[in-house]
Amino acid sequence: MKLFALNASRPFGEHVAQSLGISLARHEERDFEDGEHKARPLQSVRGEDVYVLQSLNGDPQQGVNERLCRLLFFLGAVRDAGARRVTAVVPYIAYARKDRRTKSRDPLTSRYLATLLEAMGIDAVMTLDVHNPAAFQNAFHCLTHTLDTRRLFAEYLRRDLGDGPVVVASPDPGGVKRAQGFREMLAPMLGREVGAAYMEKRRSEGEVSGTLLTGDVEDASVLVVDDLVSSGGTLLRAAKACLDQGATRVMGLAAHGLFVGDAEAVVSDTRLSRLIVTDTVPPTRLDADVARQHLEVVSAAPLFAEAIRRVHDNGSLTELLEGPE
Repeated sequence: MKLFALNASRPFGEHVAQSLGISLARHEERDFEDGEHKARPLQSVRGEDVYVLQSLNGDPQQGVNERLCRLLFFLGAVRDAGARRVTAVVPYIAYARKDRRTKSRDPLTSRYLATLLEAMGIDAVMTLDVHNPAAFQNAFHCLTHTLDTRRLFAEYLRRDLGDGPVVVASPDPGGVKRAQGFREMLAPMLGREVGAAYMEKRRSEGEVSGTLLTGDVEDASVLVVDDLVSSGGTLLRAAKACLDQGATRVMGLAAHGLFVGDAEAVVSDTRLSRLIVTDTVPPTRLDADVARQHLEVVSAAPLFAEAIRRVHDNGSLTELLEGPE
């Protein structure tokens, strides 16, 4: 097995490698004066089971599209160098939110992204908490290893929820299955029933509306579960609705913290008692003091390391995510 982490995601890659008990494979990335770049492995990959890690979030140093281009070219270089099997490990995968046409002539960017990755000759892709797992899997012809944060967050929170009522809420109808899966993981750990709720949500031309909350949240600790936090507006809407209906506190849980736009104000808003994300996307867009005081980060690197180990050894990812069958 060889694990490469491109420079933009090297800290996360080093954590994954440490959890695997291996060193990252060596590679080179060079930038040219005209804006082009070159990346190549610096050690042989012929006949190897190769994993290439790169999150597709943007930051001031590299935008989403540049990171995607670098990942594509490196995957192609590894395949051309004779790797036996190539897996793209993309902890946060961009362009996955647009997986269906809501208006005429809408693009299906999740499918186009799949086409680009598969054109590089990959055998599989591995990612965490995609927006719509079914649509994501259907976009690819190769294997898809879709990890999730159910066990990660449930184990992190199980000792902090006290003896009072707990409700898991989705901030929109599209996330009900994700919230349901988390609730079914959390309830046995707590040894008691966990309630369910969800918010209505309508989006048109970037404007979000809908205020109806379905579910009983009175006197409960509410966990609002989503795949990502972008500006945070959806999360804050849900928190306000739950508090208005008598919730004692509201916590936000999301795999990926993008934190764009007015997210800093949302992160520090007192209506959210806690906001918990993973480290798939570093919170570089937030003020360091705001991130330190208001954000809790749970590492997803050990989860990726164990998933890579199991894929390499032909083990069970279902058992990793859901427990023994």
